[in-house]
Amino acid sequence: MDKRRCIYLLAGGFGALLLVAAAVLFIVTRPVNTSGEEMCLYVDADDNADSVRVKLGQPAGWRLLAATGYHVHTGRYVVPHGDRLHTVFRRLRGGQQDPMELQIPSVRTLPKLASYLSHKLMLDSASIASSFADTAFCHTLGFTPQTLPALFVPNTYEVYWDTSLSTLMRRLQSEHKHFWEGKRNTLAQSIGLTPVEVCTLASIVDEETAANAEKPMVAGMYVNRLHIGMPLQADPTVKFAIGDFSLRRIYHNHLKTESPYNTYIHPGLPPGPIRIASIAGIDAVLGYVHHDYLYMCAKEDFSGTHNFARTYAEHLNNARRYAKALNTRNIR
Repeated sequence: MDKRRCIYLLAGGFGALLLVAAAVLFIVTRPVNTSGEEMCLYVDADDNADSVRVKLGQPAGWRLLAATGYHVHTGRYVVPHGDRLHTVFRRLRGGQQDPMELQIPSVRTLPKLASYLSHKLMLDSASIASSFADTAFCHTLGFTPQTLPALFVPNTYEVYWDTSLSTLMRRLQSEHKHFWEGKRNTLAQSIGLTPVEVCTLASIVDEETAANAEKPMVAGMYVNRLHIGMPLQADPTVKFAIGDFSLRRIYHNHLKTESPYNTYIHPGLPPGPIRIASIAGIDAVLGYVHHDYLYMCAKEDFSGTHNFARTYAEHLNNARRYAKALNTRNIR
């Protein structure tokens, strides 16, 4: 082979390499997301390089990059419009996930909260529910399965999608402590209640009325009853004891339901909250209206608010009007 031909071959080979390199560069620098909107990629523990590729829309060049070394890091990754493949790959390989906002809702039961969390985070609902019901687990947080709902403050928190349950609960425990520091704790002490007891009473107030403006009035009535040793006789606690929040009318046989949560049978507060209390409910208890009402009954106009009474005779009149309205509407 003469010298000139060798030069041509070398030049051709080099040119081919340049073309290949240019092609590879073109592929790995192409945008992954061209939707015009932000895309969220969720990588869980069952994923591998190929399944991540599928979730990304099977971009050309992914396998080439993955061949250089890719270890799956779970998490939630935000892929902005126009983000290039090599940039996305570098973030995924380094586990540089994006935080998300988690809102703790004011739900009625811990199993419902477990289901909610499993839909928002990389957690299993059955495992969460089992932990919530486990005395030892709750004890590590300073609660019992009955008082655990008081730990949760319905607010929005920044967390990672793949956070573990223990990490999440430690975070919420810290948020709970911060929430009760200072003024709220002082107000609770002035009423003679612990934060758990405030949350328990607030959960009843939340169930009694959805009108935030009325909650301090309702709270004041129950505080009056507590202070004189009068049974709370709160219908929502009966519904909780029965396990049926859909009841629209409470009958005498319902009031006989044996449960520590039935405040018609057992004086004082129930063993724990009957739902995760709202912040509005908690602050309504802490800032309850000082009045001398001991009774209340839903208004006959079905506005969701209540008629308050100082005497049992007044209360019976209010109750008769409400019962008549229920009968008129054939509500059983």
